[in-house]
Amino acid sequence: MKPQLLTFGHDDSRVVVIDGFSQMTGHIRALAAALAPFPPATTYYPGLRRLITPDDTAAYAYAERLLEDAAPFIGGAFDVDAFDWLETSFSMVTRTAAELTPRQRAPHFDDTDPNHLAVLHYLSPTPGSGTAFFRHRATGIERVTEDNMPVLLDAMKREQAEAPQAGYILGSNAFFEQIGQVDAVPDRVTIYQGSLLHSGIIPSDMVLSDDPMTGRLTANLFVRGRTP
Repeated sequence: MKPQLLTFGHDDSRVVVIDGFSQMTGHIRALAAALAPFPPATTYYPGLRRLITPDDTAAYAYAERLLEDAAPFIGGAFDVDAFDWLETSFSMVTRTAAELTPRQRAPHFDDTDPNHLAVLHYLSPTPGSGTAFFRHRATGIERVTEDNMPVLLDAMKREQAEAPQAGYILGSNAFFEQIGQVDAVPDRVTIYQGSLLHSGIIPSDMVLSDDPMTGRLTANLFVRGRTP
């Protein structure tokens, strides 16, 4: 494994990047294919999402091992001594730019708890794809908290009404400044706080397939850190 600790934005938010994490992406994609077809996501995610449960024996074992191997990096970067495993899924982007809802055209956050962490495993060769992190220009918000969330949501709602955005966000625009990105290198794991404003990087020529063997497949794990 080749780990890096990056910092983005005025808040110096930490993002962990680990290359060559599993050495078995083909096997993991086959595990995902065995669970297909995936249902549509019930959140803002622009595509399909298949939750992994203990009944999915092989896929669950993979996720469990991933978190075991990631634990030292989680603890070292985010100052937690343990964490609770919240949710895991295989996810695939399948919506075209024209099919996106307004919420899917802008950066989002997963949770306001600073100890809520996303562990993202890129599993497919999708050149030009990845994950980008943003600052909201009008408010300066990079990391969402319970206190600043109403201000951010009000501003975003107003901006969307005044100048609706089209398609996936790619780089900076009138309302958001990109402050960093992680490229979707196969077998790369990235770990970051879910409170950071972020979005998938979805290039216009990316294959939008519902087949885990050919489309943009990621494993998305969420944990909540416990501080000493």
